[in-house]
Amino acid sequence: MLPTIEQRLAQELAARPAQVAAAIQLLDEGATVPFISRYRKEATGGLDDTQLRLLEERLIYLRELESRRASIIASITEQDKMTPALLDAIAHATDKAQLEDLYLPYKPKRRTKAQIAREAGLEALADALLSDPALVPEEEAMKYLKAPFSTEQGENPGVADAKSALDGARQILMERFGEDAALLQSLREYLQDHGVIQARLVEGKAEEAAKYRDYFDHAEPIRTIPSHRMLAMLRGQREELLTVELRLDSEPEKPSMSAPHNPCEARIAARFGIGQHNRPADKWLLDTVRWTWRVKAFPHLQSELMGAARTKSELEAIHVFARNLKDLLLASPAGPRATMGLDPGIRTGVKVAVVDETGKLVDTAVIYPHQPKNDWEGSLHTLSRLAEKHRVSLIAIGNGTASRETDKLAHDLIRKHPELRLTSVVVSEAGASVYSASEFASKELPELDVSLRGAVSIARRLQDPLAELVKIDPKSIGVGQYQHDVSQTHLARALDAVVEDCVNAVGVDVNTASAPLLARVSGLSSSVAQGIVSHRDSCGRFNTREELKNVPRLGEKTFEQAAGFLRIMNGDNPLDASTVHPESYPLVKRILEDIKQDIKDVIGNSTLLKSIEPSRYASERFGIPTISDILSELEKPGRDPRPVFITANFKEGVEQISDLEPGMMLEGVVTNVAAFGAFVDIGVHQDGLVHISELSNTFVKDPHSVVRAGQIVKVRVLEVDEKRQRISLTMKTAEPAAKKPIGKPPRPHDAPNAMAAAFAKIRSS
Repeated sequence: MLPTIEQRLAQELAARPAQVAAAIQLLDEGATVPFISRYRKEATGGLDDTQLRLLEERLIYLRELESRRASIIASITEQDKMTPALLDAIAHATDKAQLEDLYLPYKPKRRTKAQIAREAGLEALADALLSDPALVPEEEAMKYLKAPFSTEQGENPGVADAKSALDGARQILMERFGEDAALLQSLREYLQDHGVIQARLVEGKAEEAAKYRDYFDHAEPIRTIPSHRMLAMLRGQREELLTVELRLDSEPEKPSMSAPHNPCEARIAARFGIGQHNRPADKWLLDTVRWTWRVKAFPHLQSELMGAARTKSELEAIHVFARNLKDLLLASPAGPRATMGLDPGIRTGVKVAVVDETGKLVDTAVIYPHQPKNDWEGSLHTLSRLAEKHRVSLIAIGNGTASRETDKLAHDLIRKHPELRLTSVVVSEAGASVYSASEFASKELPELDVSLRGAVSIARRLQDPLAELVKIDPKSIGVGQYQHDVSQTHLARALDAVVEDCVNAVGVDVNTASAPLLARVSGLSSSVAQGIVSHRDSCGRFNTREELKNVPRLGEKTFEQAAGFLRIMNGDNPLDASTVHPESYPLVKRILEDIKQDIKDVIGNSTLLKSIEPSRYASERFGIPTISDILSELEKPGRDPRPVFITANFKEGVEQISDLEPGMMLEGVVTNVAAFGAFVDIGVHQDGLVHISELSNTFVKDPHSVVRAGQIVKVRVLEVDEKRQRISLTMKTAEPAAKKPIGKPPRPHDAPNAMAAAFAKIRSS
């Protein structure tokens, strides 16, 4: 028998079936991945969040597979066509493709030409010619002529002549050959190994399809084609600028019915003992084989394999998006410092919003330093007054239109008013307009004009990018690769998982968090998250985690899932500010009683905590992994996993693409990482591309092994194409670097909080 779902998942995850079974049970009981990975290590044997996410995804697929298997068995059994051999084959099918191959002959279908031919009694002719090619097809066919007649299924045209008889017999054999499960699997495997995806320009569309010129006549093996090229070709096809087809690498680009038999046709012939031996029926049978491949098998497999290639490419694109999103969400926060957000604009002015240390809006303004008003001095006066009044220490500048000009204004302010001790940072404004017009923004800032809400978002995302970006649909943050070409359901599910993992990895201050941020906490729904905020507004701050149980609809199960990720800063119990789960408080109490210390004296005392032996307190409920985690947390309670806050410095005088020259050394911020390289904001309103071949002096297989979104990097300008608005950059050193051990890529710099939007249009290749 086929291994159980638990056994299959265990093999895929390189885990024990018991670990997988425990994880599945927890998931089925409603536990979240963050909760299981952190607080149920004993049950799962320490499966981490990455393994659990994969398990969760594969569990859905395998359960769907088993459901489909049961449906197919029921359908064939109902038709009274089930045999022991067929049942065994269905029971051992390992994927949906194999299952559907086995079901194909029994799948209810519309009345086919083969069925009509069977009704006319032509199956005997087909069997005769297949079993004895020495028969003369035309002579044998004359035995099966039949006048039109009626059946329960409808009118049957009968068999008027030998040609009609042979055509009907061919339809029967084509259906039989094309529905042979073992043969289809063999053809599928051959096509996977020898299939070539061919893209061509649609005639007369050269000018319109200029951005796809790399694919005007492009062929690539289906087994190795990178996701970004596959998705680019499919987008070109969808826009009716390219044609995209699958063909065998051993046959001409436009095969004809008179072309020599290809390897797949040879496989069909071999399967049924058909060959050219100069017998009367040999040519007719070989033509039937050819028709089977061209009309039945190949169209079916082409659709399936092209769909599989698309799905694979989509998954890779979603994976890239998810990794970039994770890097941005976990970018370093500037922290609780009064911040001034500047949303740049030219004719409409620069929108200004000042938020205090907690992110609360305290002041707004609109200044006009640029054309047509050019009120530079007046703008400086307004900014200096606001900065002094609210003790601003950071200036966050959106990276959109007029960003560099506004950045220059900020630097002028810093130079003229050193006493203010200001620091300016350019941050991504991707998604700020989406937030500004959102329902949540209208509730959060009801009295504020939509145009000023973007400045508030820009300021807050410098203070804490995670807390602010969770208010925006992840798809609007702008770090995806062909994000509009992939399954939006799968994309949303993957991105939601990333946001959930990031939020719970950092933890949430329950007394300051917004409802959207709380809704991403393990176990909390949107309604419960809003209930926490409403309770906080009406009853005041929470002083203990236990008080959360007073929130309507926050029951014991929800509390269990969420409590460990919610922080009560400066509350009654120091443990409430840590990742220690309330269910473990009795264990901590036992340890404290044993060492005769108060919790306040133990927190941060590394020497004391490292002297405690976890095995001494292990029990059936709390194992060594949990106890070790607790001791580590007490050593550095509530520590933030995000990197230290640093900023990038754009080069003075380099503000437009025309200011760039080959050879220039610049500092920039990685805005997006794709399968083919990384995009870097160097402060000229157009991201430059560091192709994968230019990321390092050593070979790079995966760009994410060298760079990540939000990282500060040093780059050198290779080429500038002003007309096409393209900038080629390199991160290679001038001289080849010394050889490094394989598998140890250069260590990336700490990611900054300065985030920039990715190209509006990702390069096609």
